[in-house]
Amino acid sequence: MMLDLPKSTEFNKRIPKQSFYENLDVSPSIKKYFVEQIKTIYWKNKISPETMNLAPGEIVTELQVFEIRLSSNELDESVLSLIDKKIPYHILFILEYNGKYQAWTAYKEAVSGNNAFKVGTYYHTEWLCESELLLKIEGLNIDKVYENLVRQIAGELLRNDSHESLKESVDRERRKQELKKQIETLQQKVRREKQLNKQMKLNSELKKIKKELEEL
Repeated sequence: MMLDLPKSTEFNKRIPKQSFYENLDVSPSIKKYFVEQIKTIYWKNKISPETMNLAPGEIVTELQVFEIRLSSNELDESVLSLIDKKIPYHILFILEYNGKYQAWTAYKEAVSGNNAFKVGTYYHTEWLCESELLLKIEGLNIDKVYENLVRQIAGELLRNDSHESLKESVDRERRKQELKKQIETLQQKVRREKQLNKQMKLNSELKKIKKELEEL
């Protein structure tokens, strides 16, 4: 088992995939993804103070492990997002196709209200053999276990800086992606611009954005 979880965490319940898309508020395209891309969904484990020797977290109360067996090696992210919105807990997704595995998880930010979360950026590993996908359960409370799993799955994207919270790491990475898009857009504008004074103005803006990116 790639997670090496104790037997006390085992849940092993198959969830009918249609239970997520039978509602009228689900778009036809998401229904199509569930039908065509997913074979089965299993709720494999429940990591909590009741199932493991861990202290409760301030943000994360339980961490669920879902295994999704796929019909091909592609799964639209909107499917995971829908499951994350339907289930008011933090989820670690293990995707399986043809004997290879990927781990996925979203950064879920607590918002005001009981058990309410905003589903943010998804992070995932490459497709790996079961023996290669090794995730460690590290931490004394559920918050820390969750943070360490997100960082393991994200790899280089969320460097483990002891002075930075998970939220700060996620926000920094999000800002980096925004700046990279802005740089790309400005570079295209510079190439298209014929007037020298406008080119210079765009290049000045480009320089500022590149400097901010370097400092991150």
